Amino acid sequence: MSTTGIVLNTRRPVLAEAVELVSSMRFAISMLTIIAIASMIGTVLTQNQPMPNYVNQFGPFWFDVFNKLGLYAVYSAWWFLLILVFLIISTSLCIVRNAPKMIKDMRSWRENVRETSLRNFHHKSEWSAPLSRADLARQSAARLSDAGYAAKIVEKDKATLVAARKGAANKFGYIFAHSSIIIILVGGMLDSDIPIQFQEWFLGKKPFVGGGLISQIPAENRLSLSNPTYRGNTLIPEGQSSDIAIIPRPDGALLQPLPFTIELKRFIIDFYSTGMPKLFASEVVIRDHETGKTFPATIKVNEPLIYKGVAVYQSSFEDGGTKLKMLAWPMSGTDTASFAMNGEVNASTPLARGGEQYTVEWSGFRPFNVENTAGNQDARAVTKGQSLNEQFAVSLDKHSGSAGKNANNKDLKNVGPSVQYKLRDKTGQAREYQNYMQPVTVDGAEVFLAGVRASPGDPFSYLRIPSDQAHTVKEWMRLRAALADPALRELAAERYARRAMPVASNTPAATLARQLQESSSKSLAIFAGDGKPGGYVAVSRFLEKIPAAEQEKAADIFMKILNGTLWELWQAAREKDGLARMEGDENQARFLQLATNALSDSFFYGAPVYLQLDEFVEVKASVLQVTRSPGKAVVYLGCVFLVLGVFAMFYIRERRLWIWVRDGEDGGPAHALMAMSTQRKTLDFEHEFNDLKAKLAQLA
Repeated sequence: MSTTGIVLNTRRPVLAEAVELVSSMRFAISMLTIIAIASMIGTVLTQNQPMPNYVNQFGPFWFDVFNKLGLYAVYSAWWFLLILVFLIISTSLCIVRNAPKMIKDMRSWRENVRETSLRNFHHKSEWSAPLSRADLARQSAARLSDAGYAAKIVEKDKATLVAARKGAANKFGYIFAHSSIIIILVGGMLDSDIPIQFQEWFLGKKPFVGGGLISQIPAENRLSLSNPTYRGNTLIPEGQSSDIAIIPRPDGALLQPLPFTIELKRFIIDFYSTGMPKLFASEVVIRDHETGKTFPATIKVNEPLIYKGVAVYQSSFEDGGTKLKMLAWPMSGTDTASFAMNGEVNASTPLARGGEQYTVEWSGFRPFNVENTAGNQDARAVTKGQSLNEQFAVSLDKHSGSAGKNANNKDLKNVGPSVQYKLRDKTGQAREYQNYMQPVTVDGAEVFLAGVRASPGDPFSYLRIPSDQAHTVKEWMRLRAALADPALRELAAERYARRAMPVASNTPAATLARQLQESSSKSLAIFAGDGKPGGYVAVSRFLEKIPAAEQEKAADIFMKILNGTLWELWQAAREKDGLARMEGDENQARFLQLATNALSDSFFYGAPVYLQLDEFVEVKASVLQVTRSPGKAVVYLGCVFLVLGVFAMFYIRERRLWIWVRDGEDGGPAHALMAMSTQRKTLDFEHEFNDLKAKLAQLA
């Protein structure tokens, strides 16, 4: 007899396995983990910045790697959106697979129990009552109903079962919690830039690169008025209006028209006593394009204007074109006369100096600058070229603006207005400058701070020009011009030698006096540079030629001669301008020391003129963030579902109770067996069980 083997295909369909995988908890946790990692990257790495910023930060190689991974716009990267889609699908499948079972279990009375199974419960109780089986079952159900239970009486073979349940809504918690994830993710995707990306991919929209008038920007760089979602900014100077929002993109910007025009009437800003802003708001007038209706409104921080589905937030404030009046002081040559120069923030002014053509690009104005003036926390100085005599320069950090985080710090002071600009030469190379209008007290002395940096990513280094008795820079400018005048240098050397060695001519001492005069003249020439960078760097190079064992002594002698000769140079310059010679005292000595440091630093200032802010007419501008967020209501709904779900899961406990009632033996009292169960056994459950046991036993 032969047998035929039967081979059964026990492999599940691939689709079923895929559905089970995607709807599993481990898959959802994996997606959530990746989203968490991506969110950390998006938090650490500043998003949606101009691409050149990332090139400067990471270099060409890593910039290209990170760009291909989409790390500069993580939340709109294709792989991040794909993860969100998978998470939505996973959660949806989980609900589809498990919600029907949960709802069925919520409706179920679990009446297919037996007396023997009830006796195996940990929480059980038995009693007898002088009632019939039907009466005992009916009264037990009534007692349970009074306790908040839903009860059902089921007739069994020679017995009656009372099935009761309470807290079945606990399972709604799982359904609501999972549904909230889907709703929140859908709402978030509605508020993402997917609609904008769709228009870029399929409707030919392109980010605009460059500058020009908004009215001249072509339609391909403009989004539709019906664009469902966007987040952009608009900058409005006082007295002007705007109906366009700028949406930054990685490689440019898109223009988003608004359904209304915003006119800025007045920008309001209040300050703490330290000068830090504590409140800023915009008084605007809104004009509806469709109806022509106008109405006033005030937009404050955390108090946005919401109109026609568009929310307008107070984001920040900028300069709206402040009018500047500057005094330009020569920084080279023997000229000491200043001349006036007018400028306007966000505009440019031509400058001709020494046969060269420059352009001054006015980039910013600040009416307040809050600094930490405790000890050495406020002074600033150019640090280049000061390897010799470091005591003459103190390099300190700038805390402008950020120092006001603690408005009650007694060391925080408002040091007054400042102007920021770029000086660009004919080759296109530019340096950036920041000059303070008023002198700042540093270590007991007043100095004018003139900042300079070669790259926008670098911190400012500050030239400290000492303030004279009239609180101006005139005396320092006079000394600077005198240092560039060979004739005045020779006169100063002669006077210094005569003052140091007042001897008759044709004597050995006279020879020494002439040698001292030559040394004084040479020291001034070295310090002046004469066409090369001078200052302490030039002195250091000169001393390097001396044997190392004698350098320290030579440096002391050199500095004594230099200081004495500079004093005479200053006095000679004053006499040339018809001013009286000064009597040397401690204040004048301190001024000369600071002036010498500033003269040394000035060789690295890199500008033909020092532009000092003289007067200004401030024009403020408000930066408003304009958003349309249709997904916001959806996200709020998801949050409500999440709260309800968490509340149901943690604060609603499902309890099941059964009472098996059978007739007593030989027509005696009816017998009842009660059993109770719950998902989480707590002290409250123990109290509830004992309370129900006592109340039901009273039927006996």
